[in-house]
Amino acid sequence: MAVAVGNCCFSALTSSVKFRSSVSIQPCFARSLWSSNGHALKPVSQSKRERASNSRKGSSSSSAKSQPEKEAVPNKLSGNGDRWSVTGRGKKGQSQPTAYRSFGTQRKEKKDFAVDQKEQQVEPRSLQDADFLNAVVKVYCTHTAPDYSLPWQKQRQYTSTGSAFMIGDGKLLTNAHCVEHYTQVKVKRRGDDTKYVAKVLARGVDCDIALLSVESEEFWKGAEPLQLGSLPHLQEAVTVVGYPLGGDTISVTKGVVSRIEVTSYAHGSSDLLGIQIDAAINPGNSGGPAFNDQGECIGVAFQVYRSEEAENIGYVIPTTVVSHFLDDYERNGKYTGFPCLGVLLQKLENPALRACLKVESIEGVLVRRVEPTSDAHNVLKEGDVIVSFDDVHVGCEGTVPFRSNERIAFRYLISQKFAGDVADLGIIRAGEFKKVKAVLNPRVHLVPFHIDGGQPSYLIIAGLVFTPLSEPLIDEECEDSIGLKLLAKARYSLARFKGEQIVILSQVLANEVNIGYEDMSNQQVLKLNGTQIRNIHHLAYLVDSCKDKYLVFEFEDNYITVLEREAATAASSCILKDYGIPSERSSDLLEPYVDSLGDNQAVDQDIGDSPVSNLEIGFDGIIWA
Repeated sequence: MAVAVGNCCFSALTSSVKFRSSVSIQPCFARSLWSSNGHALKPVSQSKRERASNSRKGSSSSSAKSQPEKEAVPNKLSGNGDRWSVTGRGKKGQSQPTAYRSFGTQRKEKKDFAVDQKEQQVEPRSLQDADFLNAVVKVYCTHTAPDYSLPWQKQRQYTSTGSAFMIGDGKLLTNAHCVEHYTQVKVKRRGDDTKYVAKVLARGVDCDIALLSVESEEFWKGAEPLQLGSLPHLQEAVTVVGYPLGGDTISVTKGVVSRIEVTSYAHGSSDLLGIQIDAAINPGNSGGPAFNDQGECIGVAFQVYRSEEAENIGYVIPTTVVSHFLDDYERNGKYTGFPCLGVLLQKLENPALRACLKVESIEGVLVRRVEPTSDAHNVLKEGDVIVSFDDVHVGCEGTVPFRSNERIAFRYLISQKFAGDVADLGIIRAGEFKKVKAVLNPRVHLVPFHIDGGQPSYLIIAGLVFTPLSEPLIDEECEDSIGLKLLAKARYSLARFKGEQIVILSQVLANEVNIGYEDMSNQQVLKLNGTQIRNIHHLAYLVDSCKDKYLVFEFEDNYITVLEREAATAASSCILKDYGIPSERSSDLLEPYVDSLGDNQAVDQDIGDSPVSNLEIGFDGIIWA
């Protein structure tokens, strides 16, 4: 967890997660994540501002202070004040809402310096001399986040602190939300006053893990890397080590393993295996290791659950997820992400439902929707019943066997695969059993939770600012200004093809050439001169290749905007100078446009009415795999 200096609690899913409700957001662009019942997840990191003023909110890291966060989905508000948070401290230059979103403006939260008397702390004599404590380091990160409303510039920088630990070969592990939008990362060993510059080798947003390296040989002198242990069992003792708020030296708290199951990761808005513990996890703990009694690392602290109805609920990323991240990096030289099957499934508990589908045994899950961008779209159909995955039988509640006398969500098997792996699916279609194969790849989001490359794309035409819709933009603009129609598309529309984006007119920079359009903002543009717009790069291509006298933009709600093409081109340089904008388009739009769609592929098919994630589903009868 990172600690943000302003009072933002790096909600686990805040750093990278979304949701609405009274959830606090963390400064280091950790996205707050809301669960379907209205609770919010938060990454744990703390920023400098949070530490400086206990009343501020934020985290990255954000400080322990809580403050209202922006809610992502209006129909998901619970109003009960529960929330998930990522543990990290960080200071944020400006607040950014992220109630179950990736980024977004974080809001400052009041720092809670009150000590919970119920927290169990490890006795000093038991661990103070342990060698493995020396492998835990403090992370100092300077963040510079994009300004999604003004995409040609960045926000004011802020700093945060978190935790990390050595894993050997000159590398360290920490949380992805601790180094979100980093411009500089430094680490300091226990008992040392020297800070060493670290390099970020890879960031796994979906699993909230980042890999760092330090080139200085002095930093590694006498260092003993930690050994990754196996998955713990329930009630096993666990010790969390890190640098949370409340002091500058290393902190140790102790508890037990309370639960092991597929958990919502607030920062990445994903569902992966997680370990729930009752040891205290606070802003700044993000990225710190959790140990068993043998001194083996059994996971990475990354988020907590905040609620008036619950206490001491923290979460640790298990070593199985950590190993998957490291193996992925070693295989590909970069992190490619956890794959997905791309199907919306319904449980088959009802006997009449199973009989109607001609499923004789008490097993299987019903396919209700298949994402057009997934390979499963070529082999699965709505109405199919998946009864096995790689020859492992799937129960009627969507669970599979897990260790002895335990069951776990079917999604766990998918998360064990790597991008490009093939899954063998046993299905029942119209009463007939079949075997099919599907290639698993990372999910394609129509409205992304995080922006690859850090800076959003934009295109300015005669003062009209166009940019793709994203969760960070929704967080920054506030849901009220975005409008219910765009919010509904963000929550319930699936991508029809790879590369599809919802392109919106963000704002209009007033000028004589656009008189009458100045009040337009946050409206989706559908067509240019009658051609359906596929993404922001396609829009730039259409403008550049246009030879017509007029540029006719068609927006949602049948509104049109007409510009004289030559006048619009002539006014561009003046508008850019008046508003201090360096370029009329982002650098990625300078590259040649490549049409990824076949000529015969329809793009006007509406793929909606399906929640895009498990967070938007109001009950557990259906789930995304």
